[in-house]
Amino acid sequence: MKSPLAPGVRFLTSFSRDSWYRGSILLLTFLFYTSYHLSRKPISIVKSQLHRNCSELIPPAGLNISDNETWCDWVPFDQSNYKTLFGILDNCFLVAYAIGMFFSGIFGERLPLRYYLSFGMLMSGLFTCLFGLGYYWEIHSLLFYAFIQVMNGLMQTTGWPAVVACVGNWFGKGKRGFIMGVWNSHTSVGNILGSLIAGVYVSSAWGMSFIVPGLIIAATGVICFFFLVEKPEDVNCSPPQHHSETEPLLQNLRSNEGMINGSVTTESAEVIEEHAEAISFVGALCIPGVVEFSLCLLFAKLVSYTFLYWLPLYISNVVHFDAKDAGDLSTLFDVGGIVGGILAGLVSDYTGGRATTCCVMLLFAAPMVSCGIVFHEPFVPHAGMLLLCGGLVNGPYALITTAVSADLGTHESLRGNSRALSTVTAIIDGTGSIGAALGPLFAGLISPSGWNNVFYMLISADILACLFLSRLVFKEVQGWCRTITQKNGYQFDR
Repeated sequence: MKSPLAPGVRFLTSFSRDSWYRGSILLLTFLFYTSYHLSRKPISIVKSQLHRNCSELIPPAGLNISDNETWCDWVPFDQSNYKTLFGILDNCFLVAYAIGMFFSGIFGERLPLRYYLSFGMLMSGLFTCLFGLGYYWEIHSLLFYAFIQVMNGLMQTTGWPAVVACVGNWFGKGKRGFIMGVWNSHTSVGNILGSLIAGVYVSSAWGMSFIVPGLIIAATGVICFFFLVEKPEDVNCSPPQHHSETEPLLQNLRSNEGMINGSVTTESAEVIEEHAEAISFVGALCIPGVVEFSLCLLFAKLVSYTFLYWLPLYISNVVHFDAKDAGDLSTLFDVGGIVGGILAGLVSDYTGGRATTCCVMLLFAAPMVSCGIVFHEPFVPHAGMLLLCGGLVNGPYALITTAVSADLGTHESLRGNSRALSTVTAIIDGTGSIGAALGPLFAGLISPSGWNNVFYMLISADILACLFLSRLVFKEVQGWCRTITQKNGYQFDR
């Protein structure tokens, strides 16, 4: 008698060859971009170690501190302008990232993604390690750290357009919002792991807070070089169908052509040939929805990155936690971001309203951000508040940078041009990165006048992000109303 296959083997063989490849692409790109964010996070944790309140610390034996009140600080961050200097470091990275992102998409469309990603991760690892080596080499030059931040910012731009383009090559529209919502949790997972790893070393030898993440991202670069498959066609897998299903966002942005006496006319399906030529920058801007979502992301990312770079320092200054505890507590914001990204993807898939989902979450985010004012002095960061705030702030940011970018990058007007995805992604995320640069900069300039003013800035940014989506929200609501009317009319006719 022939024995049946073992349950584990039956489970493994139940998946097709295509499914295994698609699963591996999701896993690999998740790992890659987790390492990108993991290597960005240490500086926000180390800030509170570079400038401390030395009066609360016990000086080493034999050290005369009578005329040196900043003996425990790291030069040049030992002066009263340390917040401004931190803002300069943040913006060296973020401005370079924002500028480089617009060019990164162009390169990503024209270079093999595997080589491009591998090079970017190896170089990013190098510059992250160099920042940490400044501790062991006892470098106290602001210019050194600023240069490292600029170069690291440029290298980090290789990541996002490339991983989104790769995932877009493998997955059609379908449940893209949910799939990419889960997949996009790599941003928060990377932030959490970066905070925890940096927190282990920050109080003893802060240089290792950079060196360890730098080695991790370099190692993932090697993995990318050996295992990444860019397109299904490269391994004889079936390509995804980008336009076989109804696309509410894209259809609601069109005119009402084809709507005659309540009936909808349809065109016969056409086989669209792939374009060999990559889309131009101006051509990508002309895709309906790209400009609105880009401007919305500018303000959404301003809020998200202000929290990313300044939340640990805010907790340390206001609640008087040490650097490790402040970093650990700030991870709750990123945990909320994971849930928010998945929820935003699910809701937008079910309703077909990407813009409306983002707008509603941003509207609820504004009062949650104001809780930072309500609980100020003294401020006890409640876990629930940080989780909810993280979900509402990062949910729209995650949805726009993933599912919306992929939707617009495979827009029907492109007529099958699969080489547009990286450019569209770079435009949207590059515009958002301008906000990511401005947020920490403004926080550094405004925070000396009081943290309340920083929160007022964040609330205003949330409201402006909603306003830029108002036209798209109107179109989506109009489309829903039209669909309901048609269904009711059909039922009445029956």
